[in-house]
Parts: sequence; C-alpha cells; structure tokens
Amino acid sequence: MSSLDSIAAYENFIYGLPNQYPQILYSTLVLKRFGPHVGEISGSIFFEKEVRLNIRELIDFRRNRIKTYSYEVYRSRDKQYWYDDQPHPNDPTLQSTHPHHKHIHPDVKHHRIPTPNIHFEQNNLPFLIQEIIDEFFAQGA
Repeated sequence: MSSLDSIAAYENFIYGLPNQYPQILYSTLVLKRFGPHVGEISGSIFFEKEVRLNIRELIDFRRNRIKTYSYEVYRSRDKQYWYDDQPHPNDPTLQSTHPHHKHIHPDVKHHRIPTPNIHFEQNNLPFLIQEIIDEFFAQGA
C-alpha cells in the first residue's frame, strides 16, 4: 500500500494498479502535479463485468493528506454507490465518520451511511478496490 508522503511513490502506485489486481482491465488514472507537493489524481479504473471506479483526489503530499475526494462505482451505466467528503453536520447518523460518508441505494442521492474505512490521512484506493472485488467478484457475485 502506498502512503501519502511522496508524490513519486503515489504516482508509481496508481500506475502500477493493473499489475497488482487481476480484476482490473485497465486504468485511465493520471496524476497532475501542482508544484512539488500537491497533486490531483483523476480518471477511472475499469474492471471486468463492466464495473468502473471513478476517482478524483486532491492530495497535499507535504502534509500527507487528501484535501478532497470523490469515488464513484458504476456497473455498466448504473451508479451503484459513491463516497464523498461533503459535510452533513446536521445528520447525527454520519457524525462517527464526519465528513466521510457513502451514498447507497435505495435513494442513492439521499441515503448516506458512515464510512470508517475512508480517511484524509491514508491511501483509500486499496480499500475501495478490495471492496469492489469483494462485492462484484466474490464467488457467486
């Protein structure tokens, strides 16, 4: 797993993802540098079974911290769920992982749950990829 302490290491990590996970068909992830310590990761990871993970992260590598993110999971054209960091301070059910939360069905736009595995201080992609593998590629999925 790659930490957030080096822009070069994170870049190597994202470009090497298809070699680490056989379920990944290909990736369009790119890291755009904004100076020596800030980068924006954007693009998609394409899996078998028409599953896709769209990713956008803005990372401050000097502080080892994701500043903002969005992760969306699709199967074919159907959005399955997504994660974001938009605060919902008036929703007491989300306070345990504030501001991190996951939008799920039914009513995917308004049905949100806490996300204890998503953080600003860690690389979230290994968790997200493993979640997709477990959900869509486990035996019988």
